[in-house]
Amino acid sequence: MSFFSFGQSAEIDVVLTDAETRKKAEHKTEDGKKDKYFLFYDGETVAGKVNVTLKNPGKRLEHQGIKIEFVGQIELYYDRGNHHEFVSLVKDLARPGELTQSQTFDFEFTHVEKPYESYTGQNVKLRYFLRATVSRRLNDISKEMDIVVHTLSTYPELNSSIKMEVGIEDCLHIEFEYNKSKYHLKDVIVGKIYFLLVRIKIKHMEIDIIKRETTGTGPSVYHENDTIAKYEIMDGAPVRGESIPIRLFLAGYEMTPTMRDINKKFSVRYYLNLVLIDEEERRYFKQQEITLWRKGDVVRKSMSSQATIGAQRFEGSVSLESSSVSSMLDLKCRA
Repeated sequence: MSFFSFGQSAEIDVVLTDAETRKKAEHKTEDGKKDKYFLFYDGETVAGKVNVTLKNPGKRLEHQGIKIEFVGQIELYYDRGNHHEFVSLVKDLARPGELTQSQTFDFEFTHVEKPYESYTGQNVKLRYFLRATVSRRLNDISKEMDIVVHTLSTYPELNSSIKMEVGIEDCLHIEFEYNKSKYHLKDVIVGKIYFLLVRIKIKHMEIDIIKRETTGTGPSVYHENDTIAKYEIMDGAPVRGESIPIRLFLAGYEMTPTMRDINKKFSVRYYLNLVLIDEEERRYFKQQEITLWRKGDVVRKSMSSQATIGAQRFEGSVSLESSSVSSMLDLKCRA
């Protein structure tokens, strides 16, 4: 870099105004590791300083302008050449000229809209970052700083229970019930399973939480299923009239709020998967979608508008249609 800049270059550092007091949140990177980033919410102001430090004091640095950007973008891994920006704000910090000494520039993006939650998945990444750039004729000098955004929701006004009868005609008849259809990320799933008819020998039953990530549109749609949790309900044969309670704590699992049709690029949905295994290792299952939402630790007044937006975004009805006894379970035993 020093060769092209005739002996002078610079280092850029971005420092937030409230860096000492702002909360940080863990977020998974593409390689599966976890790092901590400054945490923001929708509508919050992003402010700080850009420090441009000359590497060789005494030598001038010519530039075509200095700017800082706040960017929210979606990157589909199968289309890495195209970054889809849904937020793009720019502030000019200096006009074209030259720097003869290190300098600090203040910036402020007021009440920035951050409509979606930060997300790193199997095929897609949604990120927010600040990018400071010293523009030059041959090679720009830039520095990026990622932040994490969480979307908060208010308690759903409609949160009906899930109650379904499932089974195989003349062989198995089960009724299961979950206390509600929408859960916050630290909630508890409470339910019961009733055995009304048991004529096959069941040896094991469990509930799985499945995350389904959908990317793309039309013929280029990709689905990735990931089993987040497995909860053993029963190990042994049930009898008619028996009921089994369910109590599944969500706080111990890594999940995001339900994300539906984010910028028309991807969705993330969650399902409860009831699995039964008989003594001949045949599997029977039934899936039911649930909605997950993020509950704020402390809801501030400034967050009220953001929370309303979040509630509207993540609120959605869960289909509670009951199937007939003869068609309620998808049978893999016939394969």
